[in-house]
Amino acid sequence: MKGSKREAVMDKLTGLMKTKYILPVLVITALILRLIPLRLKYFLGYDTYFHAAYVEYSATMGKWVNFFPYANAPWGMLIDQFHPKGFWITPFYLYKLLSPLGLSIDEAFRVTPAVVGTATVVLIYFAIKSLYGEREAGLSAIFLAISFGHIFRSMANYYRGDNYLLLWYALALLGIGLALSPKIKGEPGDRRLVFYLIPGLVAGLAAGFWSAYYLIFVFLLANAAFLTLEALILQEDWAFADSISLTAAAAAGALMANFLGARVGYGMFGWNRPDGMAVAEKLGLEFGLVKDAFLLAYLKYAVPLLILATVVLLAASRLLKDPRSRISLIVVLLLGVAAVGVHYRGLVEETFLAFLQRFGDGAIAETQRTSLRDVWISYGTLLLAVPFFTLRLRPSRARAADFIVLSFAIPGFIMMALWARFLFIGSLAVAVLAGIGAVELIEFLEEMRAVPKKHAAAALIVLLTVPTGILDLQNTLNARPFVDENWERALVKLGELSNGNDVVLTWWDQGYWVTYFSHRATPSKGVPDELTARYYLGMVSKDELMNLGVDYVIVSYDTVLKFPAVLETAGVPPKDYPMVPIPLVEQVGGAFLFEREGYSISAKPRGDHWEVVVAVGESRFSPKKAFVEDAAGVRGMNVTGAQKADAYVYLNLNYGYAVLMNGRAFNTTLARLMFTERAPNYRLVYSDGGYIKIFRFEHPNVAVVSREGKIILEFTNATGTYLTITGFLDNGRVVFDRRYKVEKADEFYLPDQLNGSVVIRYTYWGNGKVLDRGTFRLDDTWQQ
Repeated sequence: MKGSKREAVMDKLTGLMKTKYILPVLVITALILRLIPLRLKYFLGYDTYFHAAYVEYSATMGKWVNFFPYANAPWGMLIDQFHPKGFWITPFYLYKLLSPLGLSIDEAFRVTPAVVGTATVVLIYFAIKSLYGEREAGLSAIFLAISFGHIFRSMANYYRGDNYLLLWYALALLGIGLALSPKIKGEPGDRRLVFYLIPGLVAGLAAGFWSAYYLIFVFLLANAAFLTLEALILQEDWAFADSISLTAAAAAGALMANFLGARVGYGMFGWNRPDGMAVAEKLGLEFGLVKDAFLLAYLKYAVPLLILATVVLLAASRLLKDPRSRISLIVVLLLGVAAVGVHYRGLVEETFLAFLQRFGDGAIAETQRTSLRDVWISYGTLLLAVPFFTLRLRPSRARAADFIVLSFAIPGFIMMALWARFLFIGSLAVAVLAGIGAVELIEFLEEMRAVPKKHAAAALIVLLTVPTGILDLQNTLNARPFVDENWERALVKLGELSNGNDVVLTWWDQGYWVTYFSHRATPSKGVPDELTARYYLGMVSKDELMNLGVDYVIVSYDTVLKFPAVLETAGVPPKDYPMVPIPLVEQVGGAFLFEREGYSISAKPRGDHWEVVVAVGESRFSPKKAFVEDAAGVRGMNVTGAQKADAYVYLNLNYGYAVLMNGRAFNTTLARLMFTERAPNYRLVYSDGGYIKIFRFEHPNVAVVSREGKIILEFTNATGTYLTITGFLDNGRVVFDRRYKVEKADEFYLPDQLNGSVVIRYTYWGNGKVLDRGTFRLDDTWQQ
């Protein structure tokens, strides 16, 4: 009787989770949550601006441009050494398909993440349905749909590559689910094994869509390894064949990825990438047929070792019939793996984790260690159901599907602990564990008669979904772009003021905005840059700037707010350069009060001088110097006060903030340009009154112009003596390299004989040092 009551409760839940009911709910819920940011005018984050600028540039050229001159200034960037071209294919062809209806490239980039994220949710539903059933599938998919951990990198206006990774892995998981489905498993001749071709094929295709696609191969090998463990623990020998089939399919996928890389570009461990070359050298690998260090190590070591381990364990399973003996063997194997891991820990960290270290500790938000607050924001009350997945692991309940789930959940949790960014990858593990755990808990409560049967399922689902849904809706509504009208106005103006070949220096996370709005080159590589940080601190010489080809410099209140990150990136102790922004909180008559916790500045004009009093904790003093900026511009103040300290103050009345700093911070290039607008070798060309300022770096400059069908390099302050012209094909191959004497010349006509060059890199020399340099394409729109 008890069993029939439980079945009745679960039948009701199953009825609600049937595909014809749940699928529309999943699609509508996932899309609504992910399309909320469409209301915003600007993209979220930074990277999307670069990707949209590159695709727009290629669309303008009418072809996929590989040598992109507006990145990695002054050298330009080979796109096939950044991401495989499939990364940009989806929004581009969505634009091509729907452009007759008025869809722009920007709009295609806006909606693509939401479409990919929703497709992932749907695929997870079918994958878990094939592994378990409709109840587990429906809850897992709805949990993924409402999880902010998944939403935040799959929502509109935020285009990122890991969104593709989960999409492709969801499809691979569906293939595994079909092979293990109770409706298919055990068919004559084991025809079900053919379904393992799906994850292999999918993993190969995933290589074309993101530079860090390798995680899908890690997951597939983990899936196969856990199938071997399942075969040994549950004494189901057929799973050994499944493990070997899946491992072989993953190997075939690795070969496919290698083949695809030659056509659309390899991932971050490709033979022509710094990480790939470094890993190959450390592991003693030689590129041949396989031209990716990860794929080479995968095929040479990981795949053979797993197949060998599976065969050995298959043989052991014939000898060890007692479950305790098998578990003892597994414990010994795990201890052996742990010992090997400890022994080679240094090598692993030095190779495969090397790219983690290039960002520095906590240099950017997404590469910081995950906090408990991050986890709660990402998953909310879904976490409550996760532990109940362990109810599946009882001897009477455990089966192959549970081992598959553990095989991607365990790596997912490990990744979550490393970086906040990986909360997105981990969202799949949390959603599936919570979905299955919720079903198990409902059944367990009914078994124990803990609550009335008709209320158990409804109450639990409401508890898990409603608070999380509200939290995630609020988090999505709170998402805001970092760029605004001030930045757009300033950067569009910069594009109008500058030459097409000019180089713009700014803080790293603003560099992609320069590429997008100004269509100008920037040294920014999308990560904190030590040279730029040192420049803002006044530690970079004029010669270093000229060697980098810099023509314009941007300073901003944004960078003032990020000054601690500037100091950290430059490796300078923050206590040596205090720079404290303080908001305006009150204005009474002609007096201004700026205040934040532990700091306050009161300022009042009195005739031809200002009375300025600074309070830091219990100390009160007047600054040595103070500057004020209002509608009339920047001017120094005559400051009165009894006690003067090593303090400098800048008051901005246009935007309502003040900045307190010591002498060392005031004498940095950032402070001099931002707060006084005066520094040798710089000319102010744009200011909005205290938020963004752009300066022209005055030096011998080269401007590329077109006149009467000829490309001309014009020299400003023509003190150079030599000009080097290097020509490249679109694949980066050098086909022209010549040096010309240009002493006392005001201009230089680009020679006709460039041997088919597509891209030109120039270097202007004088007195043995670089005066200016840059890169431009011959087919760029600056000629038109």
